[in-house]
Amino acid sequence: MTTSPFPKLVNAEVWQANRTASKWSQRIVVGIFGFFAIISVLTTFGIFFTLVIDAAGFFQEVSLWQFLTDTRWTPLFFNKSFGISVLIVSTLMTTAIALCIALPVGLLAAVCLSEYAPSKARKWLKPSLEILSGIPSVVFGYFALLFVTPILKSFIPGLQSFNALSAGLVLGVSILPLVASLSEDAIYSVPDSLRQGSYGLGATKRETIINVVLPAALSGIVSSFILAISRAIGETMIVTIAAGQSTTLNFNPLESVSTMTAFIVQVSLGDAPAGGLAFKTIYAVGLTLFLITLSLNILSYWFVRRYRQKYE
Repeated sequence: MTTSPFPKLVNAEVWQANRTASKWSQRIVVGIFGFFAIISVLTTFGIFFTLVIDAAGFFQEVSLWQFLTDTRWTPLFFNKSFGISVLIVSTLMTTAIALCIALPVGLLAAVCLSEYAPSKARKWLKPSLEILSGIPSVVFGYFALLFVTPILKSFIPGLQSFNALSAGLVLGVSILPLVASLSEDAIYSVPDSLRQGSYGLGATKRETIINVVLPAALSGIVSSFILAISRAIGETMIVTIAAGQSTTLNFNPLESVSTMTAFIVQVSLGDAPAGGLAFKTIYAVGLTLFLITLSLNILSYWFVRRYRQKYE
């Protein structure tokens, strides 16, 4: 009978590591992160309840039906009208123009960076594209007013100095990095085995991208689109500087318009006395803007959960 060269352990607990300090440090870290997460959630709820409480004073004097159906928005005039549709139409007009630039160009840029560009070129092309995100929106606004608008005036007759077209075009350029970067991340994360399988079946690179890669990255691409739409709707300085402050219902992008954010800036600058009905309109408009962006984020969250593909 052979005996083990190692001594028999009398008390195994002596050799167990003391994890008490590690467990406490882990609990502290979890508590700190949870605290900051709760702060962000409470901040969102605080903003929402502030808007609701202050907007309630506005709706005590203006009916919700008038707010939604009236076609004139003149809260700062003697004959006051409170039709939010004027601001919504202007906001959607500039957003639509911006999306016509940002979505196709951003998606094509993402495909180029992920599927066609060499790895060395991708390392400097993507950061170069994302530099646009660091440019202040006020710079984009004056770029639209002082550079883009004069160029458009040279070949578009009837274009006003303040117009929705130039504001929407520059707004599209400003949100383009958001679409390109997030879409590129979604496309790049598609497993290479799917591409190789498509090539093995005889598909070309173009067919693989259209029929395999883009459908596999659809949830991430759509999420980037919806985030870009939310960003465009909530943009302030570009539309405030370049689009103007016309508060008449207008579907012509060549003329001056006033978006929801531009009107909030106008009232906040002192065009209406604090506490008056005209001043309370900023809370009603802000609540409307909040609900629109919230709906878009809920739609994005639902779409990602519904169509997200997991790879193992």
